[in-house]
Amino acid sequence: MRSSYWGRLRGVTLLFVFDMDDVLYDYDWRARMQELTLITGHDLHELRRRWWISGLEWEAEAGEPSDPDEYLRRVTEVIGAPVSREEWVRIRSEATHARPAALDAVRRAAEVGRVALLTNNGILIHHHLHEVAPELVPIMGREHMHASASFGARKPDPLVFERVLAHYGAAAADTFFADDLVENVAGAESIGITGHVYTDAGLLLAAIESFAAEAEDAA
Repeated sequence: MRSSYWGRLRGVTLLFVFDMDDVLYDYDWRARMQELTLITGHDLHELRRRWWISGLEWEAEAGEPSDPDEYLRRVTEVIGAPVSREEWVRIRSEATHARPAALDAVRRAAEVGRVALLTNNGILIHHHLHEVAPELVPIMGREHMHASASFGARKPDPLVFERVLAHYGAAAADTFFADDLVENVAGAESIGITGHVYTDAGLLLAAIESFAAEAEDAA
């Protein structure tokens, strides 16, 4: 059944929102850090201390800065080494590997509703998600691939989920969200979204089917 069918059933369309890292994709952050240590000359601890442990990446994921060039300027200033936009995106992309079975679950969700990506990332990666996760482009479209920075808040803040709902004109009751972190799912559930804590692709697919079936029963 296609999403238009669900729309006819209830006058609405279901919305399925998925996290990226460790849900739809394996993220090898150690490989990413290794590449960056070679560029910067810093060891892993120092590199993470300067940008990640300092909280600057969390601020970026929440939308500050809101400009990708300013994001890169701040990163290079803090880590003390020049990194081009192309290098930053390439290194992130090479550390990100698709999980085919999980992508199949997203394809199933796309048959019964709208699908979107919501990943905690800064605004630079937001503009390059189609390169980081190219397998998702034919499933959901580039325009539905979002980093949290584009909404000015990061998971698990309920505000980011409220803004996603507003963006899609969706009701919380008609929205499904999957993430591997319990706290992120709790943030979504706190505003009435149906949440699923990801552990494997089979259970994700089952949760999608269950959510869609309940929507049909409620029609």
